[in-house]
Amino acid sequence: MAGYKQAIVVRRDLRMGPGKAAAQAAHASCEAVFRILDSGREPWLGWLKAWRASGQKKVVLRVEGEGELLAVYTQAQTLGLPASLIADAGLTQLPPGTKTAVAVGPAPEQLVDRVTGRLRLY
Repeated sequence: MAGYKQAIVVRRDLRMGPGKAAAQAAHASCEAVFRILDSGREPWLGWLKAWRASGQKKVVLRVEGEGELLAVYTQAQTLGLPASLIADAGLTQLPPGTKTAVAVGPAPEQLVDRVTGRLRLY
């Protein structure tokens, strides 16, 4: 049986406080799950169910800028993986629209790793 996980990628160049970074990671994680539920796509729904049943494995990774973040999101979409891109509302530390985080998956680990396997832990 294949393992399942979700990778959450957060920008380090923004120098967000730890609470802000955690909130952005949580937004990305939840939004990716909502997209799966809203999509009705059977493969994605199956991945979500298997991921949930196996403990909801997550990893939080980092990139150093917006370009890297967008590249992760684009690659995930190209591979047909569920993904979310978070743009901050601008109510606290960041200007409105600042792209802060991406979630890839939940999906089979080997597919998620094709997108995020080279990234370092946050």
